[in-house]
Amino acid sequence: MSAVVELNQVTKEYPGGVVALQGVDLRIGSGELLAIVGPSGSGKSTLLHIVGTLDRPSAGSVTLAGHDVAALSDRRLSALRARHIGFVFQSFHLVAGVSARDNVAEGLLYSGLPRAQRRRRAALALERVGLADRMHHRPHELSGGQRQRVAIARAVVGEPDLLLADEPTGALDSASSEAVMELLHDLNADGATIAVITHDGEIADSLPRQVRIRDGRVVADLRTGAAVPADRGGKR
Repeated sequence: MSAVVELNQVTKEYPGGVVALQGVDLRIGSGELLAIVGPSGSGKSTLLHIVGTLDRPSAGSVTLAGHDVAALSDRRLSALRARHIGFVFQSFHLVAGVSARDNVAEGLLYSGLPRAQRRRRAALALERVGLADRMHHRPHELSGGQRQRVAIARAVVGEPDLLLADEPTGALDSASSEAVMELLHDLNADGATIAVITHDGEIADSLPRQVRIRDGRVVADLRTGAAVPADRGGKR
């Protein structure tokens, strides 16, 4: 399968000598569904920022959709990110006082599409996540699980190559969490490439691939229960 994102020997250092990532290799292939899992402070949030091109590595290379991230200006990188990556966060980040449809349409602001077309596509995305009957509801009129579904619809409305879900069930009860994870499985079955960043081992165990990170290093890359040595993960 073709690579959506590929990291080669990526290191990230912060001022004061803090090393958040150390020599990380990671390859995410088209159509994959995986968990990036690790405890607090393991480096998984930094890895999310690097994979999502929200931050640049101190060393090593990052390739997104065939483009070398290091070769791009900030402006070109922002445009590449907008086209190829969708983000879902634990806290939803919905605009208060705005309908679900217009929140989702916001995900197409930089697409160049006219407003009416953005709203039509937003309506289709909400239907896709099972919220056709909540299109005109505002965030405060929705449950936590419904708000996360709106956030997911906003992330996928532009049909990005990669969906990055950062602790997508962290603010939800168990029933809503199960519904959101079922939706992510359904989206993957439809062809979406999805990486779930989590500290929850139960969620990680439910996905076909686990990339385990600790102390800034990939310590295991597991597929269907079989361990892959960390120095080979991402190089297949």
